[in-house]
Amino acid sequence: MEVKKFAAIDIGSNSIRLLIEHVMETEKEILFKKNSLIRVPVRLGEAAFIDHKIPEKTVKKLIDAIAGFKHLMRANDVLHYKGCATSAMREAKNGEAIVQRIEKETGVKIQVISGALEARMIFASQQSFANKLKDNCIFIDVGGGSTEITIFSKGDVVSAKSFDIGTLRILNNLVEKDSWKEMRDWLKKSSGKLSNFSVVGSGGNINRIAKLAQLKLGKPMAIELLDDIIKSIKPLSLENRMKVYDLNPDRADVIVPAGEIFLTIMKWTNSSKIFIPKIGLSDGMVRDVFAEYKLGIRSNFE
Repeated sequence: MEVKKFAAIDIGSNSIRLLIEHVMETEKEILFKKNSLIRVPVRLGEAAFIDHKIPEKTVKKLIDAIAGFKHLMRANDVLHYKGCATSAMREAKNGEAIVQRIEKETGVKIQVISGALEARMIFASQQSFANKLKDNCIFIDVGGGSTEITIFSKGDVVSAKSFDIGTLRILNNLVEKDSWKEMRDWLKKSSGKLSNFSVVGSGGNINRIAKLAQLKLGKPMAIELLDDIIKSIKPLSLENRMKVYDLNPDRADVIVPAGEIFLTIMKWTNSSKIFIPKIGLSDGMVRDVFAEYKLGIRSNFE
């Protein structure tokens, strides 16, 4: 069995990530296994959501990180990669200029993707997990700038949508009541007569919450436990959150609004538990990368 390496660069609002995965193709199936994940808390959204522009000092950090990612991909013999930027770069007026500059200075190509495409890629990463669940599913990915929701039933996607509700937006009081109403109305309309949902969550914050809960992979977390964890973290200062829960500074402030987004959606859909398979956008991107590779597309790391 031949093992190949593929990669994804996910430029999010809170952090940017490089995911390198082993892909093993057999006669019966294609197996994706994480090799390494590197995360850099650049926080593009801090300025993008307020000033609608990413400042030069942040752009330089981003370019430095991307240049480092390129060297790591080359050192790991990665055959093909995809780079995608999400909510912060969509909103920043200089987003496209930054993408062009990244390619000019590093040779790495980045695509600013729509919320709909982001939701599709996230769902692609979780579809194999969804097939293990017999009932209706709601997939929720919470990021710094947006929340992607996909409704899944009987092997098919019923509906998917991206909402401008994210942890950094909440911290900066940039989420209006109308945005929450839009999400709730969409959930009600899109789910129709479906019921008994299994909720599947993704994103760095819910993964960290699962670790705090010592949740076993494949086992769901009860809504009561999720609520208790968020309520125990919320009153603490950022310093105490870091000390008591061993959180990094860039996780300590966003973990509470992330948890509250999940709790809100679960309550709206009368869901009592959430599965946390620790997969997300980057995993979906790698699947796209492998499909492109099978069509003969290769990356140039010169």
